[in-house]
Amino acid sequence: MILPLGFSSSAEGKLKILIAGNEGYIGSRLSPWLSSRGHRVSGLDTGFYRDGCLYQDPIEMPYAPSTYFRDIRAVTPHDLEGFDGVVHLGELSNDPLGQNNPALTFRINHEGSVKLATAAKSAGVRRFVYASSCSVYGVGTGEFLDETAALNPQTAYASCKVLVERALAELNDSRFTVVVFRNATAYGPSPRMRFDIVLNDLCASAWTARRIAMTSDGSPWRPLVHVEDICEAIRCALEAPADSVSGRVFNVGKIGENYRVREIAEAVARELPGCEVVVGPPAADNRSYRVSFEKIAVGLPGFVARWTAQQGAAELFRLFERIQLGPAGYAYRAYTRLKQLTYLQDTKQVDADLFWLPR
Repeated sequence: MILPLGFSSSAEGKLKILIAGNEGYIGSRLSPWLSSRGHRVSGLDTGFYRDGCLYQDPIEMPYAPSTYFRDIRAVTPHDLEGFDGVVHLGELSNDPLGQNNPALTFRINHEGSVKLATAAKSAGVRRFVYASSCSVYGVGTGEFLDETAALNPQTAYASCKVLVERALAELNDSRFTVVVFRNATAYGPSPRMRFDIVLNDLCASAWTARRIAMTSDGSPWRPLVHVEDICEAIRCALEAPADSVSGRVFNVGKIGENYRVREIAEAVARELPGCEVVVGPPAADNRSYRVSFEKIAVGLPGFVARWTAQQGAAELFRLFERIQLGPAGYAYRAYTRLKQLTYLQDTKQVDADLFWLPR
């Protein structure tokens, strides 16, 4: 008999949570974050990024969840029976990866995500937390954009986020509480590291070359958020009374954490004496937006964002020193999502639709 993923019951007073994408950049930090606070966590992941583990954390290792290797496109309601909540982090991540094959991005990130949420509701899951993105704002007006601002997605990745948000709003009701998080650009250490996001990339470049060579003039605005602050927001959303979060959308970040890209580079250089910053020409990428984090600061019960970009750069440099990060580690394919998926396709491990192939 095939048992559903959530077959075993929750401990009294604790939640049984499924994290879709638990072996990704955020998910590998979120699993121990929730488990260490008493929740029972299981994972669902494709396993695309298992080739890379930047470091081992002995504090987090005992909380590694059981993981079911399955594509979100193949999940059924039967698989989700017995879970109190689902956290969805399991999409193709970031704009460049999404633009590589927009049609496939829509099949996974839009259709697959809606299928997962629909299955969760049919299975009786009570809460669904969705990781959207501040990139739905696309090109801002220069003002601080709150959750009521017009959406202006510029990429397939961001367009899919908008479509999923709309579908989830229709699924939300008294039996199925949906919470949408528009995360700022994440940064910070993770075993499943990403060096294709701005602060992490600039820190690794600075550490390995003592030089940050920017490919643009650094004028676009980006909001930033530490991966731990995202994890804490998700915990709060899972534990909050339903009527305080049901159907709500939150920009996730800390007040004051909007920067021009060149300001991020300067903050990184301040933490590494002798690091040179070289600015390039204006870029064709017109994405630039500042967002407001006022709503989450007052509206998500128990949530407090703690990290600044400056603190995050210092933390990353401490990690790089401890693990002796070198140029080869920085360039390793598993830490750049598009490189890793291209490698899996080129080596015939996954097909054109990113389904695993038999050996």
